Amino acid sequence: MTATLIPATLAFRDDGTPFSPRFDDVYHSPQGALEQSEYVFLRGNRLPERWQSQRMFTVLETGFGLGVNFLATWAAWRADPTRCERLHFVSTEMHPFSRDDLRAALAVVMERTARADLAALARQLTDAWPMLMPGTHRLEFEGGRVTLTLAFGDALETLPKLWLRADAIYLDGFAPAKNPELWSLPIFKALARVAGEDCTIATWSSAGDVKRALEQSGFEYRREAGFAGKWTMLTGRFAPRWRVRRHEPPLPVTVGERHAVVIGAGLAGSALVERLAARGWRVTLIERHAEPAREASGNPAGVFHPLISRDDSSASRITRAGFFYALQRWAALDAAGHAPTRSHTGLLHLATDDEAQAVAAALESFGYPDQFVRGVSQAEAEAIAGTPLAQGGWFYPLGGAIDPASLCRAQIAAARALPGAQIDVRYGVSVGRIERDNDAGLWRIYDDADALVTQAGVVVFANAHDASRATALDFAPTRPVRGQLTLLDASPLASLRVPVIGDGYAVPLPDDVTLIGATYEVDDTDTALRADGHTENIERVAQMLPALDALRAAEATKPGTSASDDRAWRGRVALRCVTSDRLPMIGQLGDEYAARHDAQRLSGAWPLDLPRTPGLYGAFAFGSRGLVWAALGAELIASQIEGEPWPIERELAEHLDPARFLQRALRQRAL
Repeated sequence: MTATLIPATLAFRDDGTPFSPRFDDVYHSPQGALEQSEYVFLRGNRLPERWQSQRMFTVLETGFGLGVNFLATWAAWRADPTRCERLHFVSTEMHPFSRDDLRAALAVVMERTARADLAALARQLTDAWPMLMPGTHRLEFEGGRVTLTLAFGDALETLPKLWLRADAIYLDGFAPAKNPELWSLPIFKALARVAGEDCTIATWSSAGDVKRALEQSGFEYRREAGFAGKWTMLTGRFAPRWRVRRHEPPLPVTVGERHAVVIGAGLAGSALVERLAARGWRVTLIERHAEPAREASGNPAGVFHPLISRDDSSASRITRAGFFYALQRWAALDAAGHAPTRSHTGLLHLATDDEAQAVAAALESFGYPDQFVRGVSQAEAEAIAGTPLAQGGWFYPLGGAIDPASLCRAQIAAARALPGAQIDVRYGVSVGRIERDNDAGLWRIYDDADALVTQAGVVVFANAHDASRATALDFAPTRPVRGQLTLLDASPLASLRVPVIGDGYAVPLPDDVTLIGATYEVDDTDTALRADGHTENIERVAQMLPALDALRAAEATKPGTSASDDRAWRGRVALRCVTSDRLPMIGQLGDEYAARHDAQRLSGAWPLDLPRTPGLYGAFAFGSRGLVWAALGAELIASQIEGEPWPIERELAEHLDPARFLQRALRQRAL
């Protein structure tokens, strides 16, 4: 269960230095925050020279605080003409500041430094500062070339869940005597699990417990003169004299050319094209239809919102991370002139009695900010919706509805507009099979006439049901779900202001049209419209929105109709792809052939132990949550391919792992 996040309290000492009443300690040396960062952490880790001319460099920090170390590192990166292509900065923080308090604290720091360039970076940081919610938040700057990944929560819990390869470690935080947990042996063991071979480390502290913890975790250290008259500080490197970890931290995929093939141009595939292109990859997009978003992603609108559960389940945490990341990516599309069509007025979720009790308990337990979700009475909900409602529920101010096809087109357009972009789109091509050339390290893609389409070192299947067929996976249990939606012209719900969901959904569209739906018919692949499907949609939504009662009564008195009758409603049928655990397949595919031949040894395997098919990834089975999962899924796969820090905790990524069903079969000795 996720612990409630307690923000930091903004306070200052008499000399103006930011101070923590909780830990009775200052956030930086009174002799200067920027100067301390540059002396201890940049100089102590031999930066910027160590990142020069590299493609990627990753800094890991314990204790984000005011973010001055990040700002100093970012400023040094900007000023270095031979800087690395991409800078990743990963930091943990148990008590983050609110946006307003962070802005106020940094204003004091910036006034003292008198650095206009740093003040501009501080404004960018506070403008992008995430909502104070537990979990991992990824922020991007410099067009994605500088990435800040924040893990909000207790470092003892969050740090072991991060997955990355650190090139430099900033050991920062309140004094060991004030905050001993952040300097404890488990913290150093977690750092050792993700330290790269040449990883360096630096800290202003030279306490004996710190030195002993470093040695016990495989780090060697040396004493150096401290900052501003402090006698000593510590610098060092990861140099274990024994094996200290079971799995090596991630590395980029080894390919001759950074060329990836993405199969499928729906929500998943379009997001992948943009995320890979942002990292400089050449991308070939293959789509069997004549344009993107022709299947489930082609519905007139889809709703997006988080998922609230009483125990803050893995699905809730994944969906929350995806929701926030999607909003960030959509804002970037807006800023780049590729805005998808979406609403900005929030979303209402109407509650049954049982749901209302469970969600009310979750809201009280976790103390979510009102800007994330808040409970609303029936009267409050009706004022938001602009129409009578059957009951109250909860309101997501940042939720809403979006035109999925416009989002797909926006992501592909944004990818093509990037400097030096190499995007090859092949519409009207059906993939028949793939074939591995191990000597060349390439996958060859053939169409359904068995003609070679293209070849690349990396292939990502983002084509829903066809993914399992094309990859010949036995342990990828997906099922089709038929969903029929209904469009109401001159709708009785024309006054509806926001999307409303519950046992069904209603979305206001232009020209007094309302989208309602949708049926949920497992293992039904018939794409023809059915009159009884429209009737079901009307009856279900009428129980939430009484304005449909008259329409429901009229439908109940009609003789049987068919979808071809003049009285038939407009609508659309799409097939969703789901797994048995209702979570998507996102990540590198398992090698089932190798697993069968080593099944006995792998019977107790964890995900990182499983054999993987080189260069083959999946992003499918998104069900009805593609809008909130697609962008995060694309970022996760791109990070795995590049060997970057993952955008979510490793335990959550393992819930999405396409090889999780293979792992279960191995543990059950079913191979």
